[in-house]
Amino acid sequence: MELRSVEKLMDVLYACRGAWDSPDGTGDPVDLHDHALQTAALLRRGRPADKELQIAGLVHDIGHLLRPGDDAGHADRAADAVRSLLGERVSRLVRLHVPAERYLAVVSPDRGLSPRSALTLWAQGGPMSPAEAAAFARDPLAEDAVALRQADEAGRVVGLDAGVLEDWRTVLELVAARHARLGAVD
Repeated sequence: MELRSVEKLMDVLYACRGAWDSPDGTGDPVDLHDHALQTAALLRRGRPADKELQIAGLVHDIGHLLRPGDDAGHADRAADAVRSLLGERVSRLVRLHVPAERYLAVVSPDRGLSPRSALTLWAQGGPMSPAEAAAFARDPLAEDAVALRQADEAGRVVGLDAGVLEDWRTVLELVAARHARLGAVD
């Protein structure tokens, strides 16, 4: 599924209310809607000028909604869904949030993972090899992908008020309009 308008993307994000990262609801303690809001809010606080990173945090897990139960492919599915609307950087950040988890498992093995992430890490390839980690670290988006991954891990707090989805519509429109302008120039 390719999302070609902010309205369609907002519909998908609203559909995340009451949807979970695992079909049986045994995964994260918050639904995909609250997780998206928390992740984006954490990135807004940490990187207030980087709207694309914030939006990547908002949309990074919609692949769980688009194909429930596809832990290994959820990032690719989400990245593909938003690329034409939000641009290559947002898409790549979404795609890289899984490799960033695998990377962090090597460079920060003592960091805490949510119980769900500890399980899905292995479905997604397990910790990177040293060569994979070195290659990941050279990616120009590695630092941003790690920031997204860290916000992803932290954005799983039951009852945390991270605002409302409608607050993100304008930011989505700005990122989409910027991508449309830049795409027209290419």
